[in-house]
Amino acid sequence: MNPTVRILGTHGVPANYGGFETAAENIAFHLRDHGWTVEVYCQLDGAGPIETDEWHGVVRTMIHEPREGWRGTSAFDLTSIRHAMAIHEPGDVWLTFGYNTGVYDVVPRLRGIPNVINMDGMEWTRRRWGLAKQGILLANERLAGWSGDVLIADHPVIATYLRRHFGERRVQTITYGAHEVVNAPTGPAKELGLTPGDYGMVVCRPIPENSVLEIVTAWSAEERGRPLVVVGPYGIDDPYQARVLAAASDEVIFPGAIFDAERLRSLRFHSAVYLHGHTVGGTNPSLVEAMAAGNAIIAHRNPYNTWVAGPLNAYFSDVRSLVRILRSLLPDEDHRRRMGMASRARFRDEFTWARIGAQYEQALRDALGRRGQVQEKTGAIA
Repeated sequence: MNPTVRILGTHGVPANYGGFETAAENIAFHLRDHGWTVEVYCQLDGAGPIETDEWHGVVRTMIHEPREGWRGTSAFDLTSIRHAMAIHEPGDVWLTFGYNTGVYDVVPRLRGIPNVINMDGMEWTRRRWGLAKQGILLANERLAGWSGDVLIADHPVIATYLRRHFGERRVQTITYGAHEVVNAPTGPAKELGLTPGDYGMVVCRPIPENSVLEIVTAWSAEERGRPLVVVGPYGIDDPYQARVLAAASDEVIFPGAIFDAERLRSLRFHSAVYLHGHTVGGTNPSLVEAMAAGNAIIAHRNPYNTWVAGPLNAYFSDVRSLVRILRSLLPDEDHRRRMGMASRARFRDEFTWARIGAQYEQALRDALGRRGQVQEKTGAIA
């Protein structure tokens, strides 16, 4: 019989929500293909009984939760943990994404259930949460760090932080991944009036820590002869978004949020340059996806981005430095082509789902080994 892993802490599969869900789906498929029985807990809106089905060879346990926001997420996590504990057998192992409800991870720890926890960067440090939420997140981080048998950091900087607080032995670095894009239709670009290969692109939340205002200001400082596409929801009711809109020249396009993954993948693939302003947060899935598409990258200079995108891409610190980079790089197609090749090579070395899935599989076996458990379903020591 197969070893069993239960994946908790995400909205579930298929991946329609964010980076955690995308990771859970791809890791689940890898483990399925390597002989594991995989169960993913999925959150459904509204009220109803717990339901179970099979989706592409993965077991889905679907839990209805009528509450919205963090209350609903917290209740869903607690119900998932209770359900997983009730059916746990020796040789089974958990994979938990995130620590926002890390207080709940104490119970399976005390029950001796092996648990690999993705520690989700240093989420509590984000200023946008405010002091009260930061304090709650920090407390949950500490509890999850104590509870997990293996702690996953998505970036070496995060791994250094986790080792400082939780010791060397349990921390492993495993990044996020993407699927390589080697061709894509030009229709989505043309629908926006864009010429494939002749526009810049930004995809991120419209918040200050993502440097959107700096990017739009720098692009608008001079006539570029090509547009910048800024994907995301922007409106005048939000003060920061209003500042971004006011700073934009006629060469900046705001198409709104784009949820269609194929359309977004096509727009990214055909862009001349991808601008990435994230200042915190470890390995960013959007940056990895741009590298998987072979984009030339201009990113904010910080240890997170420079490690991910590598030394052959370009980095800015402020509006002035970004203006200089744009002035020299946009007319230089050959340089941008070399940067794109470097992005793709870096992606293939570090960020493929095959590599990441194998790393997670080893982490799960390590967690079982730390508990001294035998995978009875395979007859092998984990």
